[in-house]
Amino acid sequence: MTLDEWLTTVPREFTEDPLWRMEVYRLAFLVGDLSWTDVTRLMQDKRTVSLSDQLYRAVGSIKANIAEGYSHRSGKDQARFYEYSLGSARESRGWYYDARHVLGEQVGKHRIQLMTKIIRLLLTIIPAERGFKLSEEEEIYAVDDRFLFGDLPMP
Repeated sequence: MTLDEWLTTVPREFTEDPLWRMEVYRLAFLVGDLSWTDVTRLMQDKRTVSLSDQLYRAVGSIKANIAEGYSHRSGKDQARFYEYSLGSARESRGWYYDARHVLGEQVGKHRIQLMTKIIRLLLTIIPAERGFKLSEEEEIYAVDDRFLFGDLPMP
């Protein structure tokens, strides 16, 4: 499924919300959908049942905290929830790294790159809302966007 095909499945109630304009929220929404299939697959292997629960909770927290932060008025309040989302994105990326043995290298790589893209976007948003720069090097979060939705097919 391509990004355009996936977008046609998202109800208008979401796409007409101003929150939908945030790229990081749209990506979190996508990962939430993808994780459902991934978690279902992980639950079928006795060795990864607990990992599937951790992954599902962490991925769900990304989208929930972005939505919560967007709903707050002050930049500091927004930044706090975006920071929670950042932590969940990093946690999810770690769980996807562990899950690659069951999900397969291609799926694992794709999900890790999606998580890295979310992290990179949040690392841009948070300082703007907080009013100060985070001390991280952004270039370590470089992602080849072609793999996300461009020339390469999504697994």
